[in-house]
Amino acid sequence: MRLSLSSRFENIEMAQHLCGKLLEGRDVSEETKHWILMALREGLANAIKHGNGQNLSKRVHVEMRVVEETLEIRIRDEGPGFDPRNVGDPLAPENRLKTSGRGIFYMKTFMDDVRFERAAAGGMEIVLTKKLNASSEREGGER
Repeated sequence: MRLSLSSRFENIEMAQHLCGKLLEGRDVSEETKHWILMALREGLANAIKHGNGQNLSKRVHVEMRVVEETLEIRIRDEGPGFDPRNVGDPLAPENRLKTSGRGIFYMKTFMDDVRFERAAAGGMEIVLTKKLNASSEREGGER
């Protein structure tokens, strides 16, 4: 499934709905589905806010697919990009009271793998993966 969304927060719910449809009929618990959709929400919010700066002329490109019972979600913005190593640790004492900066932490907590890549077409791409078979799931959204 491929989507090209305008940089509006309102589009996040539509993408989550479509991802939920992609997961229907698969061996995925409701809890795991919830955490996947939360990771998708965080990734899209970051692409819209930080990547594209909420510039409505820029798009967020999303690709969601299941291959061999592994969900892969690719989210690409059209912004200047960033170095993920420079993102502060949200658990560090100096960052605990900040109202932002937890999105990447949440995505890494909810998904099995999170990768950041500079997109060939410009912008940053985040790749989220999650094994879907319930027998390999761990409780509490942990990896």
